[in-house]
Amino acid sequence: MAAATLAASPALAAVHAPHLDIATFDQLAQPLPLPYHPAEDADRAVTEARQRAIATHKLLIIDLGGNWCLDCRILAGTIENPKLKAFVDAHYEVVTVDIGRFDKNLQVPARYGITKRLEGVPALLVVEPRSNKLLDAGHTSALADARNMTPQSLADWLASWL
Repeated sequence: MAAATLAASPALAAVHAPHLDIATFDQLAQPLPLPYHPAEDADRAVTEARQRAIATHKLLIIDLGGNWCLDCRILAGTIENPKLKAFVDAHYEVVTVDIGRFDKNLQVPARYGITKRLEGVPALLVVEPRSNKLLDAGHTSALADARNMTPQSLADWLASWL
C-alpha cells in the first residue's frame, strides 16, 4: 500500500523530506496527539489558515479526520517528530478539521469538489492557497492506512507535493 501511495504522488519532488530518526510508529511519543477540535468553527479555521499560508508563501494542508481515528493520530504524532515538524512548519500551514464520523464539516471538502463520502481518514487536502486549488485531487485519502506505512514514507508523501 505504501509503495502504491508514493507511486501515485508526483514523481519528482523538488524538495526532499528530512531523514527521520524513527523507523516505526512504536517509537512515537505516547500518548498520541488528539489533533481535532470538535467545537472549533471549521470554516473560520480554514479561512484563517489559508490567509496565513498566503502571507507566508506556504502550501495549505487541510487535515480532515477525527480523534477516534488511529491513522489520524499516528499522522499527527509523526508530524510532531522534531525533524518532520520543522520541515512541515517551513513548507506548510496545517489546519485540522474534525469531520465527526463522516457527518460534520463536510462543506470543507465540498469546496474542493469532494462531495462524495471520503474514502478514509486522515484525508489531507493539499491546497495552493492563492488560487485555492486542490493539488492532490484523487490522492486525498492516501494516508488513510497510515499505520501500515512507515514514518519515513509519511514524510516522503508530504514532501512530494512541494
